[in-house]
Amino acid sequence: MKHRIVHLGLAAVIALILLPRGGMTQKFSDPPFKVKLDFNRWHDTDELYADMRKLAAAWPKFVKTSSIGKSHQGREIMLVTVNNPDTGPEMSKAAMFIEANVHGNEIQGGEICLYTVWYLMENYGRLEAVTRLVDERVFYLIPTINPDGRQYFFESPGGSARTGHVPVDDDNDGLFDEDGPDDLNGNGVIEQIRKYAPGQGTHRPSRLDPRLLEPVPFGETGDYILLGSEGIDNDKDGRVNEDGPGGYDGNRNYPSDWQPNYIQSGAMDYPTQLPEARAEVEFLASHPNIAGVQSYHNFGGMILRGPGAEAVGEYPRADVQAYDELGRNGERILPFYRYIVIWSGLYTVHGGFIDFTNDTLGMISFSNELWSNEQYYTSAELKEQQKDPDSPIAPQKSRFFFDDKLEFGDQFLDWKPFRHPDYGDVEIGGTWKKFTGRVPPRFMLEELCHRNMAFTLYQADEMPLVRLGETSVEKVGGDVYRAFVDISNPKVAPTILEKAAQNNTVRPDLLTLEGKNLEVISASWIDNKAVYKLRPSVTSLIDQKNLKRILIRNGLPGKTTRTIMYFLKGSGEITVKYDSVKGGTAAKTFKLRS
Repeated sequence: MKHRIVHLGLAAVIALILLPRGGMTQKFSDPPFKVKLDFNRWHDTDELYADMRKLAAAWPKFVKTSSIGKSHQGREIMLVTVNNPDTGPEMSKAAMFIEANVHGNEIQGGEICLYTVWYLMENYGRLEAVTRLVDERVFYLIPTINPDGRQYFFESPGGSARTGHVPVDDDNDGLFDEDGPDDLNGNGVIEQIRKYAPGQGTHRPSRLDPRLLEPVPFGETGDYILLGSEGIDNDKDGRVNEDGPGGYDGNRNYPSDWQPNYIQSGAMDYPTQLPEARAEVEFLASHPNIAGVQSYHNFGGMILRGPGAEAVGEYPRADVQAYDELGRNGERILPFYRYIVIWSGLYTVHGGFIDFTNDTLGMISFSNELWSNEQYYTSAELKEQQKDPDSPIAPQKSRFFFDDKLEFGDQFLDWKPFRHPDYGDVEIGGTWKKFTGRVPPRFMLEELCHRNMAFTLYQADEMPLVRLGETSVEKVGGDVYRAFVDISNPKVAPTILEKAAQNNTVRPDLLTLEGKNLEVISASWIDNKAVYKLRPSVTSLIDQKNLKRILIRNGLPGKTTRTIMYFLKGSGEITVKYDSVKGGTAAKTFKLRS
């Protein structure tokens, strides 16, 4: 009994030592989330929209849901807006536009959009950086620009549901979408078909893994004939699965360097023919405050920027400098992702979305390809092992090892006998399920969401942000004064991209003066205010008729402070205001006095 008393006393002493000052009980777990969402599973279109509405209901002051239009099949194209109305209306702030899922099977971008809204709200008022972003910026998110394709991906057995659902005659027989895939064995997956033909086949079980087939060498025969994907010849034209739903590429239908279908496959007949593309273009054109764009796609581990085609020409040097700083930091935020130019690092794209937003609307635009097979095996030691062809994680075998050991065989469907209506006795299988390969394993999804969100928030933070700095006034004589005003943009992105200035696609920035009985004698840009005051130097005289309303056609570069010098005649208070469509508005009031 004495020992027990001693032990209880010691425990009590330890408990007292561990108590924080004030005697309150220490909490060792995370605080509960206001809204609990799952980021280790996939959401179909309805679930995705329901969760977005749940976030809007939980934070009605900050989060609004609306629709920018309808898809071909009549689904709403949901827009989610995040804005703090206490710090100003939407159009007064630089906005970040995030879209996802232009291709139906590229589903993880929708999950990142959901995660982004959830993370911003759960951490507003808790994390200083997040709070500042929500206060300073606006976020427009479209979690799926192709809701028809997303829903088809979830509901259909086919895993290649890339297109939207505007009918297309893929096989030029006058019929539309009449011969798509058929799930003959009803297991929810379109598999491969092989027929056992001893000594007459073109393939044999692979020596790497018998679940794989490999072509036999020239002059030899195998035991299997591959008969293509699971299905039947619905239109009796001798081909199988050749005219499924849709059959175009939604990311080739935008009005920038658009090319006809015989040049750019999947482009449709004219730009914005697709209702989804048209609705998005109209929304973007009506929101010139959008300064940054992220378009989420799904495979390759890439941070892409334009141009999409070499013939368009490289971006101006100043624009490339801004892109490079953002992209190279993106590679640090997103290990295994490469920052590359679309046409030179990937392939040529005409009529692409981010070419349209950069070239036509003057928005810094990236497209992230969200999953890389490099993420299956990440350490330097494992990368070295993969060079050994006998290693169980050699490239052609590594996916099987991952599925067997980490997903317990959940993703691969082995071959099984089947009686085909046309081919007779065959085997169906040899196929990966649609939730693998181009999308991450579920247990790795949340990291993918967070890292890509972090890069997009970094880009949003580096959108232009106009600030008025120090002002000073010196009396010249009588009621004439010389005034200096510092105007700064501490962010990476300029208020107007150089290409946008060349193409006149963004309204010039405006610098205005207001005051009673005020006359502006002259206005000049000076390089260095301190040097100028000691030894007046050559200035850049502003040659415009109305110096109370100066147009700044090239905007304010990133990470720059410029000083304007006015010679003013008058007295009393004056207000200087810098108004940038993409960098926001800043104003300052001071008095004309020595």
